[in-house]
Amino acid sequence: MNEQPQPASLYVQIPYRDAPAALRWLEQAFGLTTTMEWPDDDGGIQHAEMRLGDAAFTVFSDRAGYVRPEPRGDSVGFGVAFTLASADEVDRIFDSAIAAGAVAVIEPTDTEWGNHRCRVRDPEGYEWTFGTHKPGVPAEWSDADQEW
Repeated sequence: MNEQPQPASLYVQIPYRDAPAALRWLEQAFGLTTTMEWPDDDGGIQHAEMRLGDAAFTVFSDRAGYVRPEPRGDSVGFGVAFTLASADEVDRIFDSAIAAGAVAVIEPTDTEWGNHRCRVRDPEGYEWTFGTHKPGVPAEWSDADQEW
C-alpha cells in the first residue's frame, strides 16, 4: 500500500455576532458559496463552511464576545486574503462588496510587486483582501524599482 501524504492546508475560523446574517452577506457581497451550515439551539450557527474556488473557511456564532481588532488609520492590519485569477475578478468583487455595504479600505489598485488588489471591511469589522498575488510563488523584486 503506497499512501501519498496529504499536502498541508490552511483555513480560517471567523466568529460573527450574527453568523446567519454574515453568511448571507458574504454570499451576496463576495459570491461565496456556503457548503455546510449547522445551526445551534439559539438561532445562530454552530459551524458553517464557505468556499470560493479552492479556498475555504469556517464561520460560527460568537457567543464569547471575542474582541475585534481596532482600526489604526484605515486598516485593522489583519484579515482574510483571497488569490483571484485576474484583475477584472478583483474589481468585480470590490464593486459587489461596496454595493452590499462593505467599507472600502483599499480600492482596486496595482502594487509595485505586481499584485492587483483591493481590501474591504464587512459589517462586523473583518477585513477581506482580494488580489492576484499568489503567496509562496517567487516574485521579482528589486530595490532599484523603489523610490526611497
